[in-house]
Amino acid sequence: MTLVVDASVALKWFVEEDGWQQAATLLAGSDLLIAPDLIVADVCNAGWNAVRTGTMLQAQHDHAAARLALAFDDLLPLALLAERAVMLSRALAHPVYDCFYLALAEERTARMVTADRRLLSRVAATPWRKHVVNLRSIAVG
Repeated sequence: MTLVVDASVALKWFVEEDGWQQAATLLAGSDLLIAPDLIVADVCNAGWNAVRTGTMLQAQHDHAAARLALAFDDLLPLALLAERAVMLSRALAHPVYDCFYLALAEERTARMVTADRRLLSRVAATPWRKHVVNLRSIAVG
């Protein structure tokens, strides 16, 4: 199975926060992991904020920047997803950044794994819910 991983999940590969065990299970599994290449900027930015607030060490942030891309089987260019992402953004009244991940899941007939409660709420009553999986539902092991 192909899984689109968003930044809310990928950050947990580098810092032990709620859901890190489920996120680690994705890395250890046999599923194909993909993302828009935006994930590099997203995770680095989230890591910067975590370092500022003291929930992530600088060494963890550096490690994430150096190793993140290696966790994926494929990173897709944003230009291929932009048109659909902006349409999804308007339809869901949700930031376009997150919609790039959803656009990729839709395009690849894949599932997007996220820990983003706001996005989960936005898609809950829409046809796009079939493409989105809550990280909490991933079995640890």
